[in-house]
Amino acid sequence: MSSKVDHALLQANQTAIITFLVIAFLFNWVWLVAFVAAVMLVGSIWPTAGLFKLGAQRLLRPLGLFKADVREDLPQPHLFAQTVGGLFLVAALLAFWGGFGVLGWVLTAIVVMLAAVNLFLGFCAGCFMYYQLGKVGIKPSLPTWQTIKA
Repeated sequence: MSSKVDHALLQANQTAIITFLVIAFLFNWVWLVAFVAAVMLVGSIWPTAGLFKLGAQRLLRPLGLFKADVREDLPQPHLFAQTVGGLFLVAALLAFWGGFGVLGWVLTAIVVMLAAVNLFLGFCAGCFMYYQLGKVGIKPSLPTWQTIKA
């Protein structure tokens, strides 16, 4: 494995996702769920444009609030996990707009719980899915994922 991933940026991303989605639930702000979904999907399609990671890298790191934690790792499984989370939020938005608010919040809660499991326990369910799909010959990928440099 020759790729490297900054896990501190992944954790900042997960923290932002959890924080914004909990605020969305507390204030019943569906628009904030839409914002997080957009940030996640844009960051999945164009990894260098991930707003939460960029914010952490350009604002929080210079303030000394956290240090880099670069490890030998592949970025693709993490991007796949983020894509799945973003798609869950899109499904949540469709549920909200279809009048199924409880379902929308359940789907949103699933994203929060999985991000929290990753953040606090270090288990990335989406990464696990990515590797399991790879075992059966399915390699989820976007063209922009192939050009990522550490």
